[in-house]
Amino acid sequence: MRSRITRVVVGLAVSSALIVPTVATSAVGASSLPTPPAEENVNLPPGLTPYHEIAPALADIAERSKRVEVEVIGQSAEGRDIYLVTVAAPEARRNFGKYRVLRNLMLRDPELAQERAADFEDFVVPVYVAGSIHGNEWEGVDATLELIERLAFDDDPRTMEVLENTVTLFNVVANPDGRVHGTRANGNGFDLNRDLITASQPETHATLDVITEWNPMVMLDLHGYVGGYLLEPTTPPHNPNYEYDLYIDWALGQAHAMADALVAKDHLGTDPVIPAEDWDPGDWDDWPPIFTPMYAMYHGAYGHTLETHLGQSPGLPPEERERRAEINTEAHATTVWAALEYVSENRLEMVLDQMEIFRRGFIGTDPAEFPDDRIYGDQGKFTWPEGYVIPMGDGQGSDAAAVNLVNHLLLNDVRVERLNRPLAVDGTTYPAGSYVVDMQQPKRGLANTILEDGWDISELVPQMYDISGWSHGLLWGADVVRVDAGLPFNPRSAPVRGEQQASGTMPRGQVAAYGFDLTDAAAVQAVNTLLDDGVSLARTDDGRIVASSSAERAVRSEVAGRGVDVVALDGVPADAVELSPVDIGCACSSDEFYTLTTLGFDVTPVSTSLLNDGQSLDDIDVLWVSSGLVYGDLTDAARARVDDYLDGGGVIGGGTTGAEFSSASGSLTVGVESGPFRANGIVEVHRTEGAPTTGAYPADGHSFVYAPVWFTDVPPEATVDERLGTGDFFVSGHWIGHDAAASGATVVSGTGDVDAKVVLFGTRPLFRDHPKGLYPQVANAVFWSAAE
Repeated sequence: MRSRITRVVVGLAVSSALIVPTVATSAVGASSLPTPPAEENVNLPPGLTPYHEIAPALADIAERSKRVEVEVIGQSAEGRDIYLVTVAAPEARRNFGKYRVLRNLMLRDPELAQERAADFEDFVVPVYVAGSIHGNEWEGVDATLELIERLAFDDDPRTMEVLENTVTLFNVVANPDGRVHGTRANGNGFDLNRDLITASQPETHATLDVITEWNPMVMLDLHGYVGGYLLEPTTPPHNPNYEYDLYIDWALGQAHAMADALVAKDHLGTDPVIPAEDWDPGDWDDWPPIFTPMYAMYHGAYGHTLETHLGQSPGLPPEERERRAEINTEAHATTVWAALEYVSENRLEMVLDQMEIFRRGFIGTDPAEFPDDRIYGDQGKFTWPEGYVIPMGDGQGSDAAAVNLVNHLLLNDVRVERLNRPLAVDGTTYPAGSYVVDMQQPKRGLANTILEDGWDISELVPQMYDISGWSHGLLWGADVVRVDAGLPFNPRSAPVRGEQQASGTMPRGQVAAYGFDLTDAAAVQAVNTLLDDGVSLARTDDGRIVASSSAERAVRSEVAGRGVDVVALDGVPADAVELSPVDIGCACSSDEFYTLTTLGFDVTPVSTSLLNDGQSLDDIDVLWVSSGLVYGDLTDAARARVDDYLDGGGVIGGGTTGAEFSSASGSLTVGVESGPFRANGIVEVHRTEGAPTTGAYPADGHSFVYAPVWFTDVPPEATVDERLGTGDFFVSGHWIGHDAAASGATVVSGTGDVDAKVVLFGTRPLFRDHPKGLYPQVANAVFWSAAE
């Protein structure tokens, strides 16, 4: 499934001939490219291009050059256009038809594509360049504009050679909101260079659309600022799902070419840094597929993050910022140009190895072996599975979550099939209609990294740059079954094409009441939609949502229509508590705020400073505290308002900050233990039946931790809703010393010296909008703590 993006195209339409787009485009006049309104670009260094001047500049280039095409490929979180510029020599179009066949063939039949590649000596290869995915790393945008100008108009031999051998795709400003606001994040507060494998943000969908359509041979992501211009490849550990032996030699060769080009320009004043050769393991790794270049590697790209070297603190004198901006822009333009020349010189050998990645998956080869200095982990432990089954119906906890996962696989260009007949695997039979993912496919590495449990790499390196565990199979709320290597796996199935829809069940005939469980995000969204529409709902002690028979039409549309199963009840249970729309006051991180909002809750920012400035809590039903609110820092007046709220209001605390707020305010006092700040990953947990947050969850499951916290000295009047597992509970990620937390309480609920109903999370159930299977637990906590 591709994201459905409306595109506006200006200039000469040439790119669609290389790879047949899944979204139709049409060429129109350059004046049709929308020009955004002028607005201040906060802290933009002098001499660089404001966002609102980019569209007119691109339209002018496209109108004057037959080499350039400009497309609007999507909008940012705040609605700003995202521009893709494609540059190729018009005379190279005579080769596009042949090369289109070759590019499509390398996914359909990579072995045959390799045989034919040598016959196409005049083909061109796609190179993808992204500017400033972090909005306040400004110079990447201006470097792309300079490079587009050169490729559009220059006729020197080196430029012509690049044009004859490459088609260059420029995502000119990958984070428009961040450029305007002068922030690293987009308008929703997300670091877009952590979102690739989750794809929660619209800017990410635009990037995925380009990568999956073009399968670029090289991907260059322009960043700043590191002391010494940084050129990937990275330090170990390297994820074994990469075909790393096919990547590393070309990646290092290209990095050396870029470094040499920088060194040749003494006035840039930088000694290039290549982490793979200059830094220690774990300092700058490519383990998780959350970064754009790492994600692109699963599509066969030689991916590089490029970090220019001169910092751009807004506190510097304007003339110094302008000087640095000029140098940084030239440094980025220099490295990208050197990469284009390297590709021009080596494109046949590079594309043959790119095809080899797909060939290995296509024929199902064993994992390649690597020298110890190139990849960590015992390669004897890693084998490709035969595939995965995503059951539907029996054996599936949530059909809606399963379909959501399938659609995500399709979005990422992973091949999924659906069973025509039941399939027996290792003693279990899965019904027709279930989905299967066969690992014998060109992009098996991406399929496996999405679905596998992951690896515990705690003992391999002393630290990691970012997260180390992300399994969609364990964290997205859908039951996924791994079919181990060697097991019979011969599904009778057909390819899945197009977006899938889940169908929930509704009881037939007249019933006294309807009930459904919060099994996934769709169920939570259904509850909030119904409440906003004035439908009467109640919640039982075990978390079941109940509606009277009079709500049949609304339940059918909003609940079953979202893929949630509805059951018949004899009536509304006596213990059911009426629900009302919940207003959450959130002293929390941007990702938590965003996800609570997308789940349908009304969310208002709260903080120490806002409360001290007089913010009222009169309309707040639940106070979510995980950052930015310290009880002891409140003024007397603010503390009095908080105390008044706590006389019956709900509190949800996240991590150490939430637990400390709860204890300091007298809401619920517990002891707190914590792991290393950057420890993170997937953990086994045991949930207490009938506890306020457990709902329809089975007793044993999984959760996600980041800067993990667990609670001690839980008072007898409180409930431990969830504990870490016993023994080796840590499934995947990086957490040195995790054994000390075994059986630790990770979710606690109850009341303390005040009447507030409190839930404390030591896990991170809303982290970066990723652990979607934990959203029902969050909703249960919200509805329980808000109830009077």
